[in-house]
Amino acid sequence: MILIHLKNISTYLTVGLIILLSTVSKSQTKSFNPADLNLTWKILENNHQGKGKNLTELNIKNTGSLPLRSDWKIYFNYARQITEHTFPSGISVKHVNGDLFYLFPDKTFKVLKSKESINLDLVASDWVVNYTDAPSGFFLVWDADPERGYALKEPTLIKSDSPKQYLRTADDKLHLKTPQDLYEENKGNIDIPIDKIIPVFPTPLSYKINDQSFTLSQTGSINYNERFANEAAFLNDYLESYLGKKLDTQKKTSGRISLVHKDGMKDEAYEIEITNTEIAIVASSNSGIFYGIQSLKTMLPAKPQNVVKIKGAIINDEPRFAYRGFMMEVARNFQPKNEVKRVIDLMALYKLNTLHFHFSDDEAWRLQIPSIPELTEVGSKRSFSKETLQPTLGSGPNANSSGSGFYSKADFIELLKYADQRHIRVIPEIESPGHARAAIKSMDVRYERLMKQGKKQEAEEYLLRDLSDKSQYVSVQNWNDNVINPAMPSVYTFFETVIDDIAAMYQDAGVKLETIHFGGDEVPAGVWEKSPAIESFIKSNPGLASVNDVWPYYYTKINDILRKRNLYLSAWEEAGLRKTVVDGTRKEIVNEELAKQNAHLYAWNNQIGWGNEDLPYRLANVGYKTILTCVSNMYFDMAYYKDFYEPGYYWGTYADLDKPFSFIPYNYYKNTVLDRMGNPVGNSLDKKERLTPEGQRNIAGLQCAIFGETVKTTAQLEYLLLPRLLGFSERAWSADPEWAAETDPAKSNVLYKRDWQRFVNTVGKRELPRLDYYNGGYCYRIPLPGAKIDNGKVVANMQIPGLTIRYTTNGTIPTSSDKIYTGPISAKTTIKLRAFTTTGRGSRTTTIINK
Repeated sequence: MILIHLKNISTYLTVGLIILLSTVSKSQTKSFNPADLNLTWKILENNHQGKGKNLTELNIKNTGSLPLRSDWKIYFNYARQITEHTFPSGISVKHVNGDLFYLFPDKTFKVLKSKESINLDLVASDWVVNYTDAPSGFFLVWDADPERGYALKEPTLIKSDSPKQYLRTADDKLHLKTPQDLYEENKGNIDIPIDKIIPVFPTPLSYKINDQSFTLSQTGSINYNERFANEAAFLNDYLESYLGKKLDTQKKTSGRISLVHKDGMKDEAYEIEITNTEIAIVASSNSGIFYGIQSLKTMLPAKPQNVVKIKGAIINDEPRFAYRGFMMEVARNFQPKNEVKRVIDLMALYKLNTLHFHFSDDEAWRLQIPSIPELTEVGSKRSFSKETLQPTLGSGPNANSSGSGFYSKADFIELLKYADQRHIRVIPEIESPGHARAAIKSMDVRYERLMKQGKKQEAEEYLLRDLSDKSQYVSVQNWNDNVINPAMPSVYTFFETVIDDIAAMYQDAGVKLETIHFGGDEVPAGVWEKSPAIESFIKSNPGLASVNDVWPYYYTKINDILRKRNLYLSAWEEAGLRKTVVDGTRKEIVNEELAKQNAHLYAWNNQIGWGNEDLPYRLANVGYKTILTCVSNMYFDMAYYKDFYEPGYYWGTYADLDKPFSFIPYNYYKNTVLDRMGNPVGNSLDKKERLTPEGQRNIAGLQCAIFGETVKTTAQLEYLLLPRLLGFSERAWSADPEWAAETDPAKSNVLYKRDWQRFVNTVGKRELPRLDYYNGGYCYRIPLPGAKIDNGKVVANMQIPGLTIRYTTNGTIPTSSDKIYTGPISAKTTIKLRAFTTTGRGSRTTTIINK
C-alpha cells in the first residue's frame, strides 16, 4: 500500500513538474516582446566565389531587456533560393516552399541576451542589387503557440556602393547611376517653349494650326449625334470637373462642341476642327469620337479653370496598332478596385484600348467565381493560418496586407462597365497550367472538406492535381506544387465552370467577351513525369508518345472549350511551342497548329543575350496573331536603372523612359545596342529571324506590363507605370517615326534625338503637369536631377524639362520652398538637389560635394 502510494505521489510530482515547466516556458515566451528584435540586412557581394550567387548578411539584435531563448522560429520571404549559410552555432534555416523560409535554433543554441546581436551570412542563387531584393515579411512563431505569428519590424537596409556589391557577374558592365552619369545623359536636352509643342498627345497623324481660336467656358454647349450620347455624357462629366459646371446640351450656333458622325472613316479614327465658334469632333465610330475627346482633353491646360482659350487647328488622327494594351497583374499583390479604375482612366486618356487583367497566379486568385467559392475563400488570402495560402512576397503572418484581397462578382461587373464606357476591353487571365498554385490549393481544401463529409464524387469534381503524382520540380519562383495536371478530367470541368461564370459576369455587365488568356508561361522541367494519371493518359491516347506531347494536347483541349463558346484562345508565347529532341538535344520548336485556330500569343521573352531574341517574329511569321509584350522594352516592373533605391526587378533589363519610346516593333534589332548586362550585342542579332511581310501583318499590337511582386501600394504601382506609359502610348498609337525607318545610322540617330527632345518636352511641360491634377493627381516617378562639378561650380539638369530643381547648401533635404536652381552653384559645400512638380511633390535627393 505504502509503495503504491509513493509511486502515485512520484507520478503526481512528475506531472506537476512538467506542467510547471510548461507554464514557465509559456510565461517566458509571452513576456518577450518580438518588437524588441531589430533586423538589418546588407549585401556583401554578388558573383560570390565566381559562382553566380550572392552573399548577404542578416543581423538580428535583441534591443529589449529580456533574453530570447531557444523556443522560436522566425519566418521570412526571400526571392532567392538559399543554398548555403554561415550561422552562429545552434541556428539553421529551412526552405518551406516558394519564397518562404524560417530560421530556427537547435538544442545547442543558448540564448540571445539583451543588447546582443548575431550575424547570419546567407549564400543564395542569382543576384541582389536593390532594396526590393531584400528578405521581407519577417514574423516570429513561438514553439508553445505554433498557430500564431507575430510580425517583426522590417529590416533596416544598408545601401550598396561598392562594385563587388552591385556587379552581378564578371560580365556585368552596368554600374550604379551617379549624378554625373545622369548629367551626361541629359546634357543634350533642349528647352522647347510650350507654345511650340503640339498640344495633342500621343502625337497625332496630322496637326495643322489655323488663325482662329475657341473659347471654352461654362456658357458653352455640347451638340451631338444621338449615336454618340454616351460619349457626350462622358465629355460633359469631365468638363464639369474641369470647368466647374456641365455644359448645356441645347443646340447653339456658337461656343459649342459638336460630336459629328461621318461615314467611311476607320474604326478608331477621328478628325477635329477648331474654329472661333466651334470644336467639331468627327468620326464614324463611337471609339473614334471618344479618342477625339481624349485629344481635346490633352489640349486643355493642366490645371482646371473656368475659361480656356484653345488655338484653332485641324487634326486628323488614327492609331497605328489596333491592340494597345496594358497587363495589370494583381495576384502577387492586390490593388484596390478604385486603383484599377484610376489605371483605366490613364489608359483611356492615352488611347490604350485593352486591359489584360492578370488576376490569378501562384500567390493568389483574385476574382470571385460564384460556382466555386473556395477560390476566393482560400485563394485570395495569405497568412500563417492553415485556412489560407502561405505568406509570400513579404505579406506577413496576417491576412491584412496587400497579399490578401479579391474582387467580388459585383466589383468585377462594375469594372467591366467602367472600362467599356472608356472603350477599353478587359481580357481576364487564368494562369495555367503553371503558376496555378492558388487554384490548386483552393481545390485541395475543397476536396478535403467534402471527403470528410463522405462526398467523394463531389470532392473530385474540380481537383486540379493527381494525388499520387511523385514528380519533382522547382519553378522559377521556387514552388514545387504549382502545376495543374492535364490528365485529370476534373481540370477541364473546373475550367468550363470558371469560364462560364466569367462569361455570365460579362453578360450581366452588357459587355462582349471575346477571349480569355490562359497563361502558359514558365512550366518547370520535371512536371508530370511521375504521375500515374499522366502515364495512364498517354497509354490511352495513341497520339501521345511522351510527357512532352501533353503540353500541346492541353492547349488544344482548352482551345476547343473556348471555341465552343465562341471565344478565341489567348496565351503567353509558350502555348505556341512544343518540346522535342533534335540530335539528342532538347529544344522548343514552334507548334504551327494553334496558329490556324486564331490563337493570339503574347510574346514576352526576347531577353537580349539569351538567344531567343527572335521568338516574337518567329511566332508571327508562322501565322500567330502576336502581341509584342517584350521584356526588352515593355516590362514596367523592371527598375528604371541600377540604383539601390530604385524599386523593381531587373532580370530582363533596366527600363528607363527611353525604353518604350525607342521600341521599333517591326525591327527592334535595329537599335538594340546592349544586352541586359550592358555588353555590346555586336553582330549577334544579324542571324536572327527577321519579320516577314506576312509576319508584320500578324503583329496585332503592343502591350506593356507590370507584374506585381514588388508592387505593394497604389503609389508604387503609379511610380513604375508613369511616365513610362507615355512612351508606350506614343509607340502604340502614333505613326511609325522617321528614325525607325531611316537606314543610315547617323541620320537615324539625329532624327531620334530630335524626336526625343520633342517627346520629353511634351511630357514635362504638358503631360506631367496634367497628371498632377487629373483624377486628383498621380504618383508618377520624378527623375533625379543630374549634377556635376564644372570649373569649380555645381551644374545641374533634368531628363524631363519642365520640372523645377531646388537645392540647399546647408545639408538639409530640399523642400518645395527652397531656392530654385537657375544656374551654376559656386558654394563650396555639400549641395543637395531635388526636382519638384507643379504641386510641390519632390524626387529623391541628388547629393554632390563641391570642395
